[in-house]
Amino acid sequence: MLDKLDLSTKAQELRESLGEDANSPVDIFSLVSQIEGLTLVFYPLGKNISGMCVKDKDIKLIAINSTMSYGRQRFSLAHELYHLYYDDASGFNVCSRILDPKSENEKCADQFASYFLAPYKSLKAAINKVIKKGSLSMQNVIALEQYFGMSHLAMLWRLVSEGYLSKEKLDDYNYGVISAARTLGYDDKLYNPTPIEFQSRTYGHYLKQVEELRQKDLVSSGKIDELLLDAFRDDIAFGLDDDQGGEAID
Repeated sequence: MLDKLDLSTKAQELRESLGEDANSPVDIFSLVSQIEGLTLVFYPLGKNISGMCVKDKDIKLIAINSTMSYGRQRFSLAHELYHLYYDDASGFNVCSRILDPKSENEKCADQFASYFLAPYKSLKAAINKVIKKGSLSMQNVIALEQYFGMSHLAMLWRLVSEGYLSKEKLDDYNYGVISAARTLGYDDKLYNPTPIEFQSRTYGHYLKQVEELRQKDLVSSGKIDELLLDAFRDDIAFGLDDDQGGEAID
């Protein structure tokens, strides 16, 4: 059975342990870059997989499906953090894109992700600010998901779980989302996938290990390039888009 208070507490504790306060919207991709030993991979994982987590005594790896919307990628990363830190099972964990229904463990990961991106007190305060009277409108939902950086569907399910929306009315909030967001003056980045040219990328610990090999001259330059290409980092291997002018970057 889901213990929402426990999951909310875990989400708050992890945010704070990573240097974030308990309530503000969070740049989760920057936040996880400081996790020691974590390799983060973005890759097209197909239509049915949102992400995966691989962990044992030597490996910490999270993969995110880069063909899903930016908002869903943020949610998926928070979901995988639950598996990384709080799931007792080690090994290989593959997560479905479908938010409901799921196994109890996956539901816990989803609830944790929702609290991590939109803490309970912060969401309640935001709702009180945007809602004027009656139920939440589509405009209210879009304002909330834009503020917290959550996918539209993840925000809807959170609002259902908190009693602000009824499950039976979900379909009423699922049409014309992107056009409505644009009309309201928001950027539509939250609803779009990663551009194709950046959909396969590796960040974090793996690249640090490759750089360490290079600095210590432990393998050939050809092997370094091979390792970088295996990580989809031809930009590093071939120096693509490198700054040649030496100008200060503002």
